Parts: sequence; structure tokens; C-alpha cells
Amino acid sequence: MKRTAQFLFEVGMLKKTPRTGYQFLGSGGESVADHCFRAAIIGFVLATMEASTDRNRVVLMCLFHDLAEARTGDHNYVNKKYVKTDESKAISDQLEGLGFKDDIEKLLDEYNGCSTGESRLAKDADQLDLILELKEQLDLGNINARDWISFAVQRLSTPIGKEMAKQILDTHTTDWWFNKETDWWVNGSIVRTKES
Repeated sequence: MKRTAQFLFEVGMLKKTPRTGYQFLGSGGESVADHCFRAAIIGFVLATMEASTDRNRVVLMCLFHDLAEARTGDHNYVNKKYVKTDESKAISDQLEGLGFKDDIEKLLDEYNGCSTGESRLAKDADQLDLILELKEQLDLGNINARDWISFAVQRLSTPIGKEMAKQILDTHTTDWWFNKETDWWVNGSIVRTKES
């Protein structure tokens, strides 16, 4: 149990580990844990839309795909041109002495191999979370996000991932809460639609 407690403390480092690409974008920011959480939700949604998919494996791959970054840190595309990390050693060391080591390593091998439908959906969920973040920055006025989005979209590999990206790009970040079809924003608690 002590070894498990140590592992859980280490996982908490992902909440403190920033995703580093935003320093180049010039706006936005999130932790690795923030990213993995929404990627897991996206993976759940995508896998639910693909009937023959093992949804649980997709979600678990999304949750664990950046686990090594608790030890290696997050390396963006500029960093990766110069810095090599040994993620497999980091994962092996992280999981040493834990009864679920093989389970997580198999999930990460599948994710990195990108040869199953589940791993492709998990990879797309990873990119779709980035696309959502970039779309938010674009909607807030950072025009540099547009170029980044185009490259992230090119990394998508599944039809459902590509369709989801189109919907994300056609949706304003605030559409989920800012309903412009009512006069709530003028009259407060009296809600009328434009038709009434």
C-alpha cells in the first residue's frame, strides 16, 4: 500500500506540470492533468459513437497517455526537436512494485502503437482536446491559434474525430452558455425567445 500511496502522490504532479506549448502560442495554459481529464471525456464520447469500440480501454489510454510527464515534464514540438525523453524508462520506474504495472504498460504500448481502433480514438481525443483549447484562444482573439489548429486537425486519423473537429471549429466557445436567442441578457429572470 505504501508504494501505491507514493504513486498516487506522483500522479498529483501532473496537476502541477504545465503544458508548455502555450508559451509559444502567447496565450492560454493548462496542466497535464487538465488535458488528460478532458481527453478522457472526449475519448468516452468518441468511443460511445463507435459501437464496436471498447470504451473503457479508450478512456484509460486517454487518462494514462501522459503519465510519464510527471517525471519528464511536458515537451512541446519545439522542445522535441532538441530534447529526447525516455518515456518507457519513466513509466517503468513509475510503476515499479505496483500490482497494476502490466495493465498500464499494455495500455500505453497500445496507445503508442496506434494500431487499434481504440488507440486511434484515444490519439484523436488527445488532439481534439488541443483543438478545443486552440479554438478557445482563437475565439478570444489569438489569431496565431488558427495555424496551430490546422496542424492539429491534420493529425486526426478517424472519421469520427475529423467530424468532431469540424463541429468544434463551427461552434463558438461560449455557445454552450451564451444563448443569444433570448432576452435574458437584457431582462434577467424573464426569459423570452425572439419569437415571443
